[in-house]
Order: sequence, then structure tokens, then C-alpha cells
Amino acid sequence: MHYPRLLQPALLLALILASPSIDAATTVVRGPYLQIPTPTSMVVRWRTDTTEPSVVSFGTDRTQLTQVSRAEGVTAEHVVELVGLKPATKYFYSVGGVAVPPPAAGKKAGAEDAPGRASLYNFTTPPPVGPAQPTRIWVLGDPGTKGATQAAVRDAYNKFNGKNSTDLVLLLGDNAYPDGTDADYQKAIFEMYPQTLATVPFWSTLGNHDGKSANSATQSGVYYDIFTLPTRAQAGGVVSGTEAYYSFDYANTHFICLDSHDSERSANSPMMQWLKSDLIATQRDWIIAFFHHPTYTKGTHDSDKDSDSAGRMNDMRALFLPVLEQGGVDLVLTGHSHVYERSWLLDGHYGKSETFNAANHLKQKVSGRADGDGVYRKPRARSPHFGEINVVTGSAGHASSKPVPLNHPAFFLSLNEAGSSIVDVNGLKMEFTFLNEQGVKRDWFTIVKE
Repeated sequence: MHYPRLLQPALLLALILASPSIDAATTVVRGPYLQIPTPTSMVVRWRTDTTEPSVVSFGTDRTQLTQVSRAEGVTAEHVVELVGLKPATKYFYSVGGVAVPPPAAGKKAGAEDAPGRASLYNFTTPPPVGPAQPTRIWVLGDPGTKGATQAAVRDAYNKFNGKNSTDLVLLLGDNAYPDGTDADYQKAIFEMYPQTLATVPFWSTLGNHDGKSANSATQSGVYYDIFTLPTRAQAGGVVSGTEAYYSFDYANTHFICLDSHDSERSANSPMMQWLKSDLIATQRDWIIAFFHHPTYTKGTHDSDKDSDSAGRMNDMRALFLPVLEQGGVDLVLTGHSHVYERSWLLDGHYGKSETFNAANHLKQKVSGRADGDGVYRKPRARSPHFGEINVVTGSAGHASSKPVPLNHPAFFLSLNEAGSSIVDVNGLKMEFTFLNEQGVKRDWFTIVKE
């Protein structure tokens, strides 16, 4: 993604105030939404119904939005990067319109001093990379059905979360059914999660339905037009050179996004070579990998069938999972199968389900529950093949309407229920929750590093 050149705030403010007034009839029809958060920067995107300058006014005081960033040109698709921010700091912002200068001496700032269209939003920048910081991650697999179930899953999470902060959202692909078109995304994402999008950064991986309107080789199409994802390791990790797969850091966690749908998946592919380099380079305490096609599933898809999804699940299990395990991955998140399936703490199972052997592949035969037979424990020093949890959480839009086997031996628990997942990282403890559409906590486990 090419970032617009930013002007000096004082000069920019003078230019904006000297420019002709912007048509008051211009309306924001998408967003704003947040992309590529770092401790010192944030990308803000939005769409308007007519073209206008791209302006974001922001500041740490809701009544003093005295900092201004602007992209060059006039457009209806606005992408503005805010730089020079402070880590772990709450910022207020407004998009579009004409920036308003600070109140005159002796005058108290009020709501009427907010710039733009008087719509005020806020976000909090990530903490410095490395040191532990409590982090909440909301995980949405295959959410984009646009219907009542998707809304119920959303509302259940919002009630569960209450006044707690959500630090980032992971989309596991198939974000907008049926074809990943711009109209599909408008209904399934932008009109479904407007408040969250404006305050919490979203990260995404490509699903097969998104891929109907996108091409990873050329990084073109609706998915790549909508998301601004790091190609130059702007948020950590190793440069990938593509938005199809990338990595980023948040506090003491390293996230790896792979493209299981449309990028080459061979053992010598560019994505594989990048993954190996990225795993070697990271020094974070935790590694979470996410992609669309699951390593194991017996839900609406079957990872044992070579014909299912054109072998993509086989490739991710047989080729990529060994590399992730060698690199010390802790959690693998996938969607595609419209169920919830959660594995034991596993290592070394790369074949079909009939080759699964508990004696060889289970690292710890416990539930992972502190209120049950015990949590999972791993050494703090990242160690190859010490085990990871594989989670299929592909029911944020709907669960299967038909009976499904749900009998893969690698899984501790399998549910044909709609819902979303929550990952809480607090220092050397990772807690995972699956919350169904009624807001019932249906699964949970903890990994502790020591």
C-alpha cells in the first residue's frame, strides 16, 4: 500500500482553512475503519458518496483536535496515515470536512469545536512491542452472512465484553458472502460492525468466498481494495512484499497471517520461505497463526478428503504445520468449516485422521481448564515441537444446518454451534473462550508459559 505524503501540520492547517468550503452534502457511507496499528501510527480509512479531500483531525483531548493529517488529492476512497503518535495512548479523531483551529484565547472548547461532520471517534494505539500488556483479541471466522445469526454472535460478544477494551479483531476469511463483492462487504462487515471498526483495528486473511472477487498474485480485487495490510513489516515481523500474507506484533505476541486460498502453497513457495524467515526472526513470547483452511476438521468440510477445497487443507496440514511447529507456534486459528472444533495440545500429526495416534501426537492429555484437570504448560523459551492448539472457529455467521460428523480424533471438543472466539493474553498466560450466539461460554482453555 502506498501511503500518501503528509504535510507539516501548521502548513496543512493554513492550506485547509484557505481552501474553498467542502460540500456539506457529502456523506460518509463507509467507515471510518482502522488499519495497520503500530505504537506510533494508525491508518484511517473511510468512503464518501462524493469526492473530497482526505482529512483526519485528531488529538488526545476530545475538544482539542489540533493535529491534522491529510492525503494528497481528492477522492471518495480515503486512506490517511497518522504518524508521530504515542504508544498506549487514547486518541480522538474526526474524518473529512474542514479542520477547525484551537479555540481563541479565553474561550473554552466545546463539542461545537469538533471538526468535520461532528462525528467523533477514538482509538488507542498499541503498547510498545516486547513488554507484556493485557491484550484482548476477538476472532471472527466466516462471519459475513449478513443475517440474524451474525448479528446475534456480534451482540453476544459485545455483552460479554461489556466495558472492557478490545485491542484487535481477526477475520479468518469468508468475511462477506456469497462472492466477496463490494456490496457484500458493505452489508456483512461495514454495516454489521460500524462501532467496532471505528475504534478497533481489524486484521484479515483471505477466504475462498473473498477470493471470488480478488486475486492474490496481483493483489487486486475487492478484498485488496478494502484492506490496507502491511507489505513492508510496518507493524513488525519480516517484510513479505505482499498483502496476501504478512505478520505483525502486539505487545509480547507475534501474529502470522497466511494465505491458504490463493497464494502458492508448495514447500519451496515464496510464502513458505517468508514464513521460515519470519519465525526465525521473532522474539515474542507468543505466536498465533491464522489462515482460512483448517489443518483438521470433520465439520462442513472434511480435511481427510483430497478433493475437498482442492487439497488446500492437506497443504496447510502437511506442509505448513510442520514449519509452524518447528517455529514454536502456540495457537492456530482457522475457519472455513462452519463449526467449532478445538484440539488437544498437539504436535507432529500431519496425515489423515486414521494416522492420529494419541501416544505420539498428544503433548499433554488434559482439557486445558484451570477448573478441570489442569491448564496446558509450555516453557517460556520458545521450543520447537512443544505443541499447539488448533482451533476451527468458522461459525461467526452461521453453524451447519445439517448434521456433521464432528469426530476427528485430534479434537478435544467439537460443536455445531454459531459463535465467536476470544483470546486474552496477559503476560505468560493465554486464555481462550468460545462464546456461542446465546452468549454461553461453551469452551475455554488456558496455556501458561513458565
